[in-house]
Amino acid sequence: MNTQLITVNLPKSLYNRIRKRAEESKRSVEMELLDVVVSAMPEGDELPENLARAVQELSLLDDKSLWRAARKKLDAKSAARLASLHEKRQSQGLDNTEAQQLEELVSRYERVMLVRAQSAALLKTRGQDVSRLLTKA
Repeated sequence: MNTQLITVNLPKSLYNRIRKRAEESKRSVEMELLDVVVSAMPEGDELPENLARAVQELSLLDDKSLWRAARKKLDAKSAARLASLHEKRQSQGLDNTEAQQLEELVSRYERVMLVRAQSAALLKTRGQDVSRLLTKA
């Protein structure tokens, strides 16, 4: 692996947060900092800009905020409308307004799921047990 040595001056409070995360995950400060940088700068342009930004910002959150993000769901009204539009599309088809609404709801759902998944992944790299996210609550 080709690497580049750099020196970064961090505010003491930020360094302490990274050091604490490293200790909790039983990793070096260097590896923890590298993980933060990699999380903030994903390779390629695989995600639309709005989704990439949402994912990048997650690495800056503390564990409590990440747990909230990992548990977030599409609101019940939107989830019900999404399901009904899917059913209608399969049985009758959708008019232009309904098709646009379905597209918007799918986009919101994908964003919620991506944020949940990335939040869980970050929590896991920080040494948290995320298995409880797999159970229905």
